[in-house]
Amino acid sequence: MILTGLLCGALLGFVIQRGRFCLTGGFRDMYIAKDNRMLYALLIAIAIQSVGVYALIETGVIEYSAGQIPWVATIIGAYVFGIGIVLAGGCATGTWYRAGEGLIGSWIALAGYMLMSAVMKTGALKPVNSSLKDTAVTNNSIPDTFGLNVWLFIALLVVITLFFVIRTLRKPKVKIPSLPPKRQGLAHLLFEKRWHPFFTAILVGLIAILAWPLSEATGRNSGLGITTPSANVLQYLVTGDDSKYINWGVFLVLGILLGSFIAAKASREFRFRVPDAKTAVSSFFGGILMGFGASWAGGCTIGNGLVQTAMMTWQGWIALAFMILGTWTASYFMFVRPRARAAKQRAATLQATTA
Repeated sequence: MILTGLLCGALLGFVIQRGRFCLTGGFRDMYIAKDNRMLYALLIAIAIQSVGVYALIETGVIEYSAGQIPWVATIIGAYVFGIGIVLAGGCATGTWYRAGEGLIGSWIALAGYMLMSAVMKTGALKPVNSSLKDTAVTNNSIPDTFGLNVWLFIALLVVITLFFVIRTLRKPKVKIPSLPPKRQGLAHLLFEKRWHPFFTAILVGLIAILAWPLSEATGRNSGLGITTPSANVLQYLVTGDDSKYINWGVFLVLGILLGSFIAAKASREFRFRVPDAKTAVSSFFGGILMGFGASWAGGCTIGNGLVQTAMMTWQGWIALAFMILGTWTASYFMFVRPRARAAKQRAATLQATTA
């Protein structure tokens, strides 16, 4: 459990650090910069995982049941989580890997995220966490809802993903000036050359497949997950109950931290960066909202946005949509509206000056 959890997490942390696989920035750029590349990258990872995991299910390697969907909790929780990741400066996974780079702001966000996740799952807010989950729909599986084979939906996802990927790759590339490489060979490719988001997504999808059998071998019937393991870390530190809170997922998230640290040190990107007071407060409050929202929604951008979507569940795709909507809402109030006001004030000042 320790070795496979750390290994899978370290691989994931290394890949997302080097590939800058940031879904918060990707969702924000969809709204602000009209850039959908990170969404298409996420679709690549989802499609690859979906094909691989359902192949494992077909061959009897793993078992899976979609269960119910607490749709009210999923919608509200995902929306709150989307707001939180903008305030925190990164999603759950992004916070873990950026903490490995030495960002103190991410450590602050991570503290708020772990704290609220633990409070929601086993603490004073446990009744709140379970309050909306009674409002559920029995069938969470999209294929079962329509009475169709899951492979039809997987094939549709693959076709849609290929369409957007090919169309994006065919667009004229903008050459970005760069300094001459300081390294050669594999060292240059691993630690210096900028990774394409689509290449990173392929690796993330493969790691997501690997997580299923490794996790199930330890008795944890699930794939990648961040929120509950993050809460478990704090719960273990407080209670010392290793039999209840130490599991494969705990070593997964610790592995993400380790893998990111290794990647950041090797690429000379690791350094301690202390945020100003305003950013620190925003990071902690964002982490609180992340823990609150992810607990209600039953997962974060990884648990819902990557894993549950690949399993073709209503919960995954509904949560992904409302996470994006929450991200756009926070982005409007934090970036779009202030910029519009500043531009308006500059225009008014210029007009008054020339009058």
